[in-house]
Formats: sequence, structure tokens, C-alpha cells
Amino acid sequence: MLDLNFDKNSGLITAVAQDWKTGEILMVAYMNYEAYQETLKTGRVCYYSRSRKKLWRKGEESGNFQEVKEILIDCDRDALVLKVNQIGGAACHTGYNSCFYTKVNPDGSEVIIKDSKVFDPEKVYKK
Repeated sequence: MLDLNFDKNSGLITAVAQDWKTGEILMVAYMNYEAYQETLKTGRVCYYSRSRKKLWRKGEESGNFQEVKEILIDCDRDALVLKVNQIGGAACHTGYNSCFYTKVNPDGSEVIIKDSKVFDPEKVYKK
């Protein structure tokens, strides 16, 4: 059994999702021990939602789930890189394929660098 450092950060570890083919960073979230164990067991990424205070099975609402291809652990054992196959085309709840769709220019201004959204969040989440 791996000795991950969940206690260091209030029972959570940082989880960075990366496209296993392209290397693009898709998103950053958190896992608790239970989410980590479910991810290992099912092969689909499960995070812990800090705002909802419960397990967040990526794709349970949107259908855009993540299939684990490889998991890397950092040297402090308190962060993971999850190399994933992003099913459905979008990792971000805003509809973009990646949560990292905004670039900061040297002057501090921001610009959206993605061409288009994969889905309309208002239609998908219907809140």
C-alpha cells in the first residue's frame, strides 16, 4: 500500500489531471483517501469536492469522465499527476477541454486562448 501524505493538507492531496497522449494539463483538483481508493479500484478518476464536501466522480453529471492511464506521485507524497484519457472531450465545467484556457500577458492582461467550448455548461448542468 502506498504511503501518501493526506494528513499534511487537511486530509487532501492535490491531483493534477494531464492528457496522457498530448501532455496538456486539463485540471487541478483534490483527492481524499476514499477518492484515491475508488480511483484505483474503478480506473475512473474520483475527486473530493471541497465546496460540496463529498466525493466527486468526474463525469457523473456531464458524461466527461477520466480514465486513468498512469499515476505519478511527487517526492513529498502529497500530490499526484493523473495521466488520463479524457472521455467526452472536456475536463472543465465551463465547457473547454482544459481548465487552463486563459493566458496572462506580460502586462497582466488576460486573453482566452482556446478556440471554442466542447459543450454548453448551461445545457449540460441545467442548474
